[in-house]
Formats: sequence, C-alpha cells, structure tokens
Amino acid sequence: MRRTRRALAAIAVPATALALVLAGCSGQTSTAGGSSAGGSAGGSATDTLTLGMTADINGWDPSAQPPYQAWGIEAVYDQLVQCDTSGGIIPEAAESWEISPDNTSFTAHLRPGQKFSDGTPVDAAAVQASFEPLIKSASDRYGGVTFASPDANTITITWPEPQPLLNNRVCSPQIASAKYLASGDLNTAPVGSGPYVFNAANSTSGSIYSFDKNPSYWGADQYPYQHLELRVLADETASLNALKTGQIDGTLITPALYDQAKSAGMSTLQTSVGIIQFQLTDRAGEKIPALGNLKVRQAMNMVLDEQAISDQLFQGHAKPVHQIFGETSQAYIKDLGDPYPYDVDKAKQLMQESGFGDGFTLTVPTMEGQPWLPILPYVTQQLGLLNIKVEQKALTGPDAINQLISGDYPAPLWGLGGSSDSIQDISIQVLDTGFWNVSHQPDATIDALWQKIVTGNQDEKVAAQQEINKYVTENAWFVPIVAPFGFYAYSNAVSVPQMSDPNGGHPLLRDFQKN
Repeated sequence: MRRTRRALAAIAVPATALALVLAGCSGQTSTAGGSSAGGSAGGSATDTLTLGMTADINGWDPSAQPPYQAWGIEAVYDQLVQCDTSGGIIPEAAESWEISPDNTSFTAHLRPGQKFSDGTPVDAAAVQASFEPLIKSASDRYGGVTFASPDANTITITWPEPQPLLNNRVCSPQIASAKYLASGDLNTAPVGSGPYVFNAANSTSGSIYSFDKNPSYWGADQYPYQHLELRVLADETASLNALKTGQIDGTLITPALYDQAKSAGMSTLQTSVGIIQFQLTDRAGEKIPALGNLKVRQAMNMVLDEQAISDQLFQGHAKPVHQIFGETSQAYIKDLGDPYPYDVDKAKQLMQESGFGDGFTLTVPTMEGQPWLPILPYVTQQLGLLNIKVEQKALTGPDAINQLISGDYPAPLWGLGGSSDSIQDISIQVLDTGFWNVSHQPDATIDALWQKIVTGNQDEKVAAQQEINKYVTENAWFVPIVAPFGFYAYSNAVSVPQMSDPNGGHPLLRDFQKN
C-alpha cells in the first residue's frame, strides 16, 4: 500500500542551522524589524561587528575554502576581482583588467603599493602563487593554466581552452602572501591583504575568532567597524538566543526558528541554500554496483515525498523540485513536470526488477550546520523501505571539504545548484571534471553537449543546456528533493541595506553597516 504523507509527521527532526558548501543564487527579501537587545558583545556597537557562525572555520588555506559563512576568509584575504550579483566583475586587488576575445586569458592590473599583513607586496608573484595550487586541487577549473608577468603589477592568466565561466574563475580564489603560502603552515594564522587582520591572541579555535581593521586596505571605507568577532554557535537555538540578548549582531537561522526571530523583533533576509539533492555519481556501479542500475536510481527518486518534506519539515519555507536547475536558468524546462512521482509501491517494484531488491548500504557524509540535516531521518526511513541502509559519516576539521568531494562517498546528499547560471551548475555537477561529480565518470553525450556550450552561438548554448537537463533527468543522475528558503536574522544594532553575495547565501562583511 502506498505510504501517505502523514507518515512524515512521525519523524523526529533535529534542530540544525543553515549552511552551504557550494550555493545557488536567489533573490532576497528584507523585512524591517527592531529589537532592544541589539549590540555587540566584543566591544561597543560602534566599534565591533559580532556575527554568529553555525559551523567552524575550515582552517585558513585560501585554496580550500567554501564560500558559505566565509566571513573569516573574507576578512583576511582580498581577491583579484569580485563577482557581483549580476554575474559581472568589480575591482578588488586588481583595479582594471582585460579579457581576451576568445575568453582564454585574463590580464589584471594590480593596485600599486598594496601589502600583505607580513609586509610583503601584493604583486604578480603573489597572485600566481595563490592560483597555482588550484591547478592541481581544482583541475576542472584551472588545469593547464599558465601565467605571464611583464611587471610586478601586471599578470596574465591563460587557460588552454575557452572558458564560458571566466568571470567566476578569476573572482573565486583568495590572494595570500607568497611567503606565507611557501611556509607550508596555512592553518595557524592567515596572511592576507583583506579589510581585517586576524588577532590570534584574542581568538580561540572552534569558539571565537577576532579581527582588527586593516587601515591600509584599499577599500577600508566600505567597512565601518574597527573590530570583527566571529562566534561559533553550532546549536541554532543557542545562536538565536545569543542574537536576542545582544551577544551577536546576526546569524543564519532555519525555517523552524523564523517565527521566533520575527516575534523577537529581528530583521530578516531571505537567502538561498540551493537544492537539496542526492548526487548519484557512481552511475557505472564501480563502488556501489546498484547505483549503476537506472531502475535503482529511479526508485530512489520515487520513494521520497518532496511535497510533504517541504510542508512539514520546512514548515512551508521550501518548495519541492524535480530538476537540478534553477527556474530562472537557461537549462530549466518549464513543462518537465515530475518524472518520478512519489509512489512507494512502484519504487519497490523497480528495485525488484533491477535485481537489487535485497538493497545495499549507502554512506552519507555529514557536516554540522547543513540545511538538509532535518530531512535525514525521513530519507533514512524511506530508503529503508527499499532495503537501502543509510549510514552517516561525520566529516570535521580543515580537510572535511576535501574528504567530502574525494569520491569516497559516491552519493552525497547536499544542498547546491539551482542557481540562475546553469552553465556553472553543469560545470560543477554534471561534467566528469566537476568537483561535485565526485566519481568523475565520463559520459560521451554530456561531453558533446558541453562542446556546443563552449563553441556554439547563444541559441545553441541554450538548447544544449536543456538537452543536458533532459538527459540527466531521464537517466536519474540526481535525486532532487526540495529548495528550502534560508534566512539571515539580525538585530537593530546593524543595518543590511543590500546583500552582495553572488550566491545569495548571506550578507557579506561589506554589507553590514552601522545603524
């Protein structure tokens, strides 16, 4: 008999806070509000900005940093250029630039006189040293890159092939001191040229991270606070209580705490956390033979009730999704519908037909603060109906991200994609070189369609993206579940007139202004 949505109400849901490793984009909604509890614990409200973090900092290595809740990284490191919310680029360490007509090279002209916190110059050598680790660790985006520097303040970065996502490639890396990068100790104290300098004496790893304003930073006037304090508060109830009592100025909250935040007079921003989805990357069945069977992948789609997850586990602050691409993206297909409607009996039948009716074990890597954690008990229960046993593997520490995408876990459950830039989502999730396609198994059909994106005209690019969407959907490469709405709550001690994060995940440091 088909399971009803009422079964979902019996699942116990742990309290978790929002986080995202690689996010999508969405619009924001600002709601005015105030609280008498506003202020900063690290100093006076006019001197110190204190933010809560729902997950700890993953070390200081600039080449291995997720963009979400990366306020510490944003504080200490500058970037070559910055991506804006429209997909364009704006100045950072580089004050001007040129892009080659074939989108293979980027020439940056650095601001003269910049220095890192160790006194060494922000020059072409430092930019090259910051990009070079990515040639190996992020070869899907930086493989084969070469550098040319006619003078200390000019550097040309060249890719072996045209880059449809060149803007993203140049705005993502952080720039650090070449001396620091050569030291081999990248997790003790960062050396950058950003708007703040790390204060190790006033910091406690895993708890509080303190920073002092860098008066020589080229854009210092964008940051009105003399001090920055980041407090790790993994428990979302504790984080909201800290906000209510003025111990912090802002924090990410889950939909479960939205009403509490509003009733306490907090202001809120709606943020994006991507699409919660399984990445079924082992489609050749190399590590998990069952995942090589299309009917197994289809069954995993059909056993989950996306609408009930949205309504009950996210209190309606989410929407069910049936494809991995955002509704405003070029790959999105409006009339696609739900190719795998919720039907437990049909899912069980598919498992029997596949020859894997006895099931298998699926290890799901977890990290604290992820937006999909509330659904994990339900997912575990439902997959159990197909004799698929879910085992959790907690990842922590500076190497957690590398472990996550290592390929050891060929079907991660995560929140990502769903952005307005489907070429970016294809690059990281669908191509065999993409870091989220963790098994990196090649596919000739995808390769051919990608070449049309790289070399085709605009109509051909759009058509190829939609063909990719159809192909991965028909072959059940993913189990898209829901797109939850995230929220950022803040007190009246600060104002956030805009949210300039291109991923829409949360306000950036420069978005926080004195109220």
